Amino acid sequence: MVRAFDSFKDLGDGERGERKRLAICGILWCEKVIMKRIGVLSDTHLSVPDKRLDRIVERYFSGVDMFVHAGDVVSLPILDCLYATGKEVIAVSGNMDLREIEHAFPTKRILEIEDVRIGIIHGWGSPHGIRAWIKESFEHVDAIIYGHTHQGFSGFEDGILFFNPGAPLDSRFTTVNSIGIMEIDGKNMRGELIPL
Repeated sequence: MVRAFDSFKDLGDGERGERKRLAICGILWCEKVIMKRIGVLSDTHLSVPDKRLDRIVERYFSGVDMFVHAGDVVSLPILDCLYATGKEVIAVSGNMDLREIEHAFPTKRILEIEDVRIGIIHGWGSPHGIRAWIKESFEHVDAIIYGHTHQGFSGFEDGILFFNPGAPLDSRFTTVNSIGIMEIDGKNMRGELIPL
């Protein structure tokens, strides 16, 4: 059950038969789902669909239960290759997203999977010290998925797993393009970076 939020909207039966509920609190959405492998992307920075992204999704994400996009999608049609898999797509808007993305997705979310509470946010400003800033955006989370820096990162700081999948196609601010897979098993979690 999702706690600490007052208004819930019933989303009906999920793919595995669980009831899912959505709490909407301004720009913060909180969801409770049950699954284990998350395909994680950020900073796609595409204004039109690109076959390279289609190939990445097909090759690396066939075994995931859902997708998280941590912002800077840029335009809505970019997510079509994720939706086409039939898996759930959770996204947040980033600082470079067009208005259609800003209207479709909040700037931050909380997702509960098994016994893990995950904050999702894009990030902003200088990459130096970004994890300290985004940590202040959430209370009582076990992990934070973020983007913005274009540089992959997976590591624990102050007991929180910070996971940035990097940028799959954009070479600004990075020499290695990457995506990620986050695995959840009860209270255990890990983030795997996949260089492309």
